Amino acid sequence: MTWTPHDSALLAWAAGSIAVVVVLITAFRLHAFLALVLGSGFVGLGSGLKATDVIAQFESGFGATLGSVGILVALGAMLGRLLADSGGADRVVDTILGWAGERRLTWAMALIAMVLGIPLFFEVGVVLLMPVILLMARRSGASIVRVGIPALAGLSVMHGLVPPHPGPLIAVAALKADLGQTMALGILIAIPTVIVSGPLFGAWAGRRVVPTPPPALVDVASARSVAGAGAPPAFGTTLATILLPVALMLGRSFADLVLPEGSPARSWTDFLGDPLVALLASVLVAMFNFGYRRGATRRQVESTLAGSLGPIAGIVMIIGAGGGFKQTLVAAGIGTAVGKAAASSGVSPLLLGWLIAVGIRLATGSATVATVTASGLMAPILKSLPAGAAGPPLVALAIGAGSVFLSHVNDAGFWLVKEYFGMTVGETFKTWSAMETILSVTGLFLVLVAGVFVH
Repeated sequence: MTWTPHDSALLAWAAGSIAVVVVLITAFRLHAFLALVLGSGFVGLGSGLKATDVIAQFESGFGATLGSVGILVALGAMLGRLLADSGGADRVVDTILGWAGERRLTWAMALIAMVLGIPLFFEVGVVLLMPVILLMARRSGASIVRVGIPALAGLSVMHGLVPPHPGPLIAVAALKADLGQTMALGILIAIPTVIVSGPLFGAWAGRRVVPTPPPALVDVASARSVAGAGAPPAFGTTLATILLPVALMLGRSFADLVLPEGSPARSWTDFLGDPLVALLASVLVAMFNFGYRRGATRRQVESTLAGSLGPIAGIVMIIGAGGGFKQTLVAAGIGTAVGKAAASSGVSPLLLGWLIAVGIRLATGSATVATVTASGLMAPILKSLPAGAAGPPLVALAIGAGSVFLSHVNDAGFWLVKEYFGMTVGETFKTWSAMETILSVTGLFLVLVAGVFVH
């Protein structure tokens, strides 16, 4: 845990690489994919990695990201295209607008996102909700920022604070916190956190940032090109198809809690609840409910699926490059350096856990890496420092809140939101990055307040 000059140099190179990426994109108008590749080389070579290792680490991060997020984005795009072309998205929008009205629209989006966000990974939730967000913005005439920020806040807060997401589960295990207590406190803290960072901030930001989403994505969301004379699918059918992956992933989480490890039932629920399998199953069901059942031919459904991938090709490549950039930062040891700096500060356990997670999040761009590293560093520290009334559950939640702080150019989520919303880098900082920061700080504040009352 001793701080060295090398650690100082690592932080300097990390800050420099982030600045390089931002300048290349904003000042030189370089494509984000190329800027991230060059930024990875800058930080890798500058921090002392061998040239061949820099390439290997970037390729590793690129491949790992596309192997997970990229596949999910592709399957989500297929599901979204089928949803939109069949009129199912119209049906969802009409129902939500009819129930919520214009005044409660943002609150409805936040609630839907929180429900979907309980079992879904953030990226899965984004790709599932984007057709609805795009169409809702077009139909209501509201800025996509005003409609989308509450949904992103709902997804993000569940990802960072509430098990069964991987990050919170890792923190619970590392700190030996009670899972039920952590989940209950996480949901209680998540609700006001979403209110502040979602509908309230979204209404403010939506009046100041009004981007134009990519026409290709908007056309996909609002199109009705799956042939067939049948009417759009019923709301119940549409909702059941959308929620199928949610149910499968939630079933996996429940089975992991109640079924013995190695049992056949748990193995099957783990398989069916894997995000890739769950989304694939939903696409197959959507092909029937949104296509064949309405009279579409196989060729027409195939054409719809093929047409869904073109608009997201650039997004997928940028996300992959963001993953490569993140992996290069991790391989250089920057996350460890950040953790050492925070651990030697002598502050309270709750604030310390948050600060470690914030530093690693800023350096690596990964909420999961931030949670894993911060939890590992805090576990031995908790044994020597008094946790007061807080205890491990609140320390785990403080780490979770810190893990979503200020998403920026080394985070694949930053580029996912930027490209889907059609924003510039600056606009993405003013909206998405600001929302993540507000969410993180609000979460920390509520954790500190809860620490006063929870014994």
